[in-house]
Amino acid sequence: MREGYLVLGLGIISSSLSFAQVKKQFSIDNVQTVERVDLDFAVNSGSCVIKPGQTDEILTVYGNQNYDSYSHSFNKETIGNTCKVNLVLEDDKSSGLSSSISYRMFGKSEAVSDKIWKLFLSEDKTYDLNLKYGIGKADIDLSGLAVEKIKISTGSADINVGYLTGTYNRVPMDTFYVKVDLGSIKVQNLNLSKSKHVIADIGFGDLLLDFSNKSEVSSNIRGSVGAGNLVIVLPHDNTPVIVKINNSWLCNVKMTKSLKNIGDNTFVNSTYTADADNLLSFTLDVSMGNIIFKDGSSSSK
Repeated sequence: MREGYLVLGLGIISSSLSFAQVKKQFSIDNVQTVERVDLDFAVNSGSCVIKPGQTDEILTVYGNQNYDSYSHSFNKETIGNTCKVNLVLEDDKSSGLSSSISYRMFGKSEAVSDKIWKLFLSEDKTYDLNLKYGIGKADIDLSGLAVEKIKISTGSADINVGYLTGTYNRVPMDTFYVKVDLGSIKVQNLNLSKSKHVIADIGFGDLLLDFSNKSEVSSNIRGSVGAGNLVIVLPHDNTPVIVKINNSWLCNVKMTKSLKNIGDNTFVNSTYTADADNLLSFTLDVSMGNIIFKDGSSSSK
């Protein structure tokens, strides 16, 4: 059964967004029979934070916007033990691609920087996350959460994501997917996700994948770079690594000294064995962009 969810506008309405209070906008109460949450979230402007919450609510959203200042859709549907949630936050004045290009060339506008969104997730549920960002910035802290799949897409937003407290993902992750158009994504402590598959799709933007923490599982990392930049920080604890690259004469690939060429554009480090249970296996395609490998012990993130 699909339900619309009531928008809650609490606090004093301010005539100036820059001085508006951050107040609860949406929430979903905890239901004991719900074990999994599939969350589709899209926001096309502003500053956004996602992190573990302090209550048992499945989802809580705060913002500094007034109810009538933005358009939105918020729906949930419970099927068996899974709660499917779709939340879209839109700015009526957004102009799509032209707005994204202007943002990258000239920087954020005052209107964009004024928008604040804070999403809190429960540590007691397992999540599949599909997160889409337009322009602005986002900080995503997955510490202590149980995430089986995550997909992060950015148009022109700058996104930082990782495990800020150094706490591993509470369940094995199947896929960690990132897609960058014109913006940037920095993924730190990626090993802590315990992801079996990492997929990176880069158009004209920038992506940092930080694997410098100790790897506990074997991961297959596939990346496609158009005209953008991909920086990969390798572990410094002798984790076995193999890299296979399909490149063109228009691109630039810079390898770290710890990786040795064994032929056919394939590189391995000194501890590589094909059957290692914590092997990092990279398969990368690059057209006109750049791929740079760094060693975690000496790189600046």
